[in-house]
Amino acid sequence: MYETTALFSRRRLGYVRVATIAPAVRVADVAYNVEQIEAALHEAARQRVQLAVFPELCITAYSCADLFYQGQLLAAARAALPKLAQAARAAGVACVVGLPLMVAGRLYNCAALLADGHVAGIVPKRYLPTTNEFYEQRWFTPADRSLPRTVAIRAVQVPFGTDLLFAADNMPDCVLGVEICEDLWAVEPPSGPMALAGATLLINPSASNELLGKAEYRRDLVRQQSARCLAAYVYAGAGPGESSTDVVYSGHGLIAENGSVLAETARFFFNTQLAVADLDLQRMNHERVRNSSFCQAVGATDLRTIVFGLPGADEEPVALLNRPLARTPFVPADPARRAYHCHEIFSIQSTGLAKRLHHVGAKRVTIGVSGGLDSTLALLVIVHAFDTLGLDRAGIVAVTMPGFGTTSRTRTNAERLAQDLGATLRVIPIAESVRLHFQDIHHDESVHDVTYENAQARERTQILMDLANQVGGLVVGTGDLSEAALGWMTFNGDHMSMYHVNAGVPKTLVRYLVSWCADERFSGDTAAVLRDIVDTPITPELLPLGAGEQLEQKTEETIGPYELHDFFLFQVVRYQFAPAKVFYLTQQAFAGVYDDATLLKWLDSFYRRFFVQQFKRSSMPDGPKVGSVALSPRGDWRMPSDAVSLLWQEEVQMLRGVAGRN
Repeated sequence: MYETTALFSRRRLGYVRVATIAPAVRVADVAYNVEQIEAALHEAARQRVQLAVFPELCITAYSCADLFYQGQLLAAARAALPKLAQAARAAGVACVVGLPLMVAGRLYNCAALLADGHVAGIVPKRYLPTTNEFYEQRWFTPADRSLPRTVAIRAVQVPFGTDLLFAADNMPDCVLGVEICEDLWAVEPPSGPMALAGATLLINPSASNELLGKAEYRRDLVRQQSARCLAAYVYAGAGPGESSTDVVYSGHGLIAENGSVLAETARFFFNTQLAVADLDLQRMNHERVRNSSFCQAVGATDLRTIVFGLPGADEEPVALLNRPLARTPFVPADPARRAYHCHEIFSIQSTGLAKRLHHVGAKRVTIGVSGGLDSTLALLVIVHAFDTLGLDRAGIVAVTMPGFGTTSRTRTNAERLAQDLGATLRVIPIAESVRLHFQDIHHDESVHDVTYENAQARERTQILMDLANQVGGLVVGTGDLSEAALGWMTFNGDHMSMYHVNAGVPKTLVRYLVSWCADERFSGDTAAVLRDIVDTPITPELLPLGAGEQLEQKTEETIGPYELHDFFLFQVVRYQFAPAKVFYLTQQAFAGVYDDATLLKWLDSFYRRFFVQQFKRSSMPDGPKVGSVALSPRGDWRMPSDAVSLLWQEEVQMLRGVAGRN
């Protein structure tokens, strides 16, 4: 990896590796259960887990029933805590375990955090179920009954109560909140106020039995609570070693983060089951900062914060991140989900345009069609909007404007597509008008610089605007989200339109949207043209062609691969991650595809372009937001056009230096 562990440490990147564990248990056999917990801790350590969560009452087993009245059982459970604390320290893992605990003559169902070789704190259960198969109030006292603030464990006074949060002193943003089983199922779970008070990692030792359909409900409950609290949630369910007198337990463990389940255990196995995942605490904190509802809510103000040390916080992260990480974050890998996304996005785009056309009373539009992906998608959106409004497709004036770099393939595809869709096709070559412009401004046509390229883009936009005036319609723009992020557009050229239907669609998704249209919306010759467009290299066609119509200008050779830039865009804008973390994630996602030098080259280019091109985004036309990343200056992204990128580019340069020495 790298020589500077501080730069790529878990602490710096904000990752905590957690495990939910369903250990093998025997009812009332404390020695056996402690042995299984210790073995599970060592397995967790082998997988580089930092925090492990065990089920409710796992030291004794949950289903001891009236055996909880036995002082011998309670004494053995209490005595096991210091032993397990030492075992956890030896393994290098902090953990949460469940046990029954006698305090001031009352018995409580408790969860204990073990860290740094001692018991950091003990949390009693608030809500005790006493319905159907549950009968906890027979044995246990609810946590709201006049609790002492500490309890003695081998003469050491340990913090005790439901008012405890546990903050890692060596891991920013790592604050634990503990609730137990039924607490989550209550109308107002304790995890809500704890999250508002700063808990980013919510923990639930549980003993939820299995019934038909309950696993799905439990999964949704954990997932939704993690989303509602903008937190990570680790749920550990008791396993099938519990008593089966009347019910069966499955050992269902879940790890969720902000509405997504990252990992879960296999159910109905008698041997110990683990599920492991890396939680992103920086992501959680960012979600909270940007969520106005969270910021306006009032959290608990009377909680005690207990400081503990999280094992392995200063270690460099493992080579393989244990959490879902999409190489194309805007494009779902699952074909069914991708098709659903395409349907939703296409509907949003076409509905946005239909609303605008209806509002202004326009029955005609102009659009420049090049035979490329973006203009093709925009044309398809227009067609659907016209059909929705019952407008004649002949009111779609599709203009192809061949110039110095236009290939016969793209021109033919543009013309065929417009004709197949029933649009009004206009072919207006621009070469001669651009040459006249070059003469007017005294530009040498043999100099293929930015003036040479932008003059063509602006000529095309002028034609579209003037045609729109002629027909009494709107100019529909074709540029996409990725181009806006990089500024890969000509200011007051293709940058400008009267409505920008692709403004929220990243380049990596455009291709799939066009493919989806070919599969789901169109057939025959039209579908065949669309598939050929999908296979066409991305180019603005502004430089002259080589021999045999050889393309001399391919966009990704100039600005870098769009799959990288879209990945950067998602991490930088959606989660506000620093360059070091973006680089680390890119390494993980594109391992074996690009070397470090290439990744850093394009990451530096991304930051440079993203900052200096903001002025173009500040004057973007209206267009619909379709996903969680958007750059409209009126909606999601408000950035000064003269902001300085020095901090970000300096970190990229530091990364280059580190990479170069390894």
